[in-house]
Amino acid sequence: MSRLIVVSNRVSMPSPDGAQGGLAVALQAALRESGGLWFGWSGREVEEFTGSVNFEESDGVRSAVVDLEAQDVEEYYNGFANRTLWPLFHYRVDIAKYNRSFGEGYERVNRRFAEPLHVMIEPDDVVWINDYHLIPMAMLLRDRGVRNRIGFFLHTPWPPTRLLVSLPYHERLVRSMFFYDVIGFQTEEWLESFRHYCEHELGGRSEGEYIHVGEKMVRAVVCPIGIDFKNFREASETREANAIAERMRTSLRQLTMIVGVDRLDYSKGIEERLNSFEHLLHTHEELHRSVVLIQVAPPSRGEVEQYQKVREKLNELAGRINGEFAEVDWTPIRYVNRGYARAELTALYRAARVGLVTPLRDGMNLVAKEYIAAQDPEDPGVLILSRFAGAASQMKEALLVNPYSPEEVAEALQQALKMPLSERKRRFESLLDGVRTEDVHWWREKFVAMITETKVPPGKG
Repeated sequence: MSRLIVVSNRVSMPSPDGAQGGLAVALQAALRESGGLWFGWSGREVEEFTGSVNFEESDGVRSAVVDLEAQDVEEYYNGFANRTLWPLFHYRVDIAKYNRSFGEGYERVNRRFAEPLHVMIEPDDVVWINDYHLIPMAMLLRDRGVRNRIGFFLHTPWPPTRLLVSLPYHERLVRSMFFYDVIGFQTEEWLESFRHYCEHELGGRSEGEYIHVGEKMVRAVVCPIGIDFKNFREASETREANAIAERMRTSLRQLTMIVGVDRLDYSKGIEERLNSFEHLLHTHEELHRSVVLIQVAPPSRGEVEQYQKVREKLNELAGRINGEFAEVDWTPIRYVNRGYARAELTALYRAARVGLVTPLRDGMNLVAKEYIAAQDPEDPGVLILSRFAGAASQMKEALLVNPYSPEEVAEALQQALKMPLSERKRRFESLLDGVRTEDVHWWREKFVAMITETKVPPGKG
């Protein structure tokens, strides 16, 4: 069996308390099976980059990590990855920052990863690069003599051509992707955007799953990620989770709960969500004192100015809405800026009559799938989902909405709150089947198989 080498910006090793995301669990399982290795940044900063690699093994999973210096972190991670590519890939050209030092730092750190990585790769290894932080990695490995099968999976959206061309050196970035054998996207829409760019900007042509540009070609596929359904479902049915859910219902005095859970990010549409809930309260006074929106938004990327502004704006908005509508014994919005352990999170999902998942743009969105996995089959809640989330292409029995329209989201909330049990069950059963069948293990096995089965053309790279 070929060994699997996983490469990502950060490495996630097995946790003693088991508190990990489904992606980490799936990749760890694959690494155990193949005797593989997970390579990436340690998350630590050092005064001067040395290139030394720290190896670790935990619960049968081996990792290799490098430390970065402060300039690397600022230019590569806070800069090009999170101030340039992240907003651009989420269609926010208006806030994307283009700074030459960011691009230089991005390429420098990718080289600093490639240098120690290439000597660890053995002839039969399968290499899997993950996400927008490491787009040029295959090209750099090929330059160092690596001829192995290399796949790349993009967890974010891929922007339309008219937006991507606003990126300086966009052509160089995309051409570097033709050193991969397989590129995976979350949805057909993101794949079509990539194909459109290749055909219209690079003069490429498509033949089935293959895209040709000059003498190079790459296999481009759709392979949507899922959640660790079995573990998540089991967690939602534990005595602890049920006790927490009951405690939540009691503390809310039988208020009907609407829940939103998102990392604090402008792409998640939290501001628009709060405005939609405010519209609901304005137009449906009968819901006063009977509903509550619980919005969980753990902070992220605090070093990036745009995220600081988002946090300030949401604190102000939640406070204003509560100030306008709250009564002595009722607060319509409970806004929380911290994360929760899995038992608490599954209990929160299960206790909520409505899961409100309305990102402005999202590669997939696993909260939508987690919400469904956590529901009580005898009394399931209703999922309201943005049509601009990748998950919408799979979860068609959700109430799909335009998150930019407060009226449309408010109408969907009213529909969800009034929906009869029979319709809730019908929608839930259909959604559950997809979430259970196409889980994160299905995704991992399918994509690794695609890398493995794709024939490396002679002279690739």
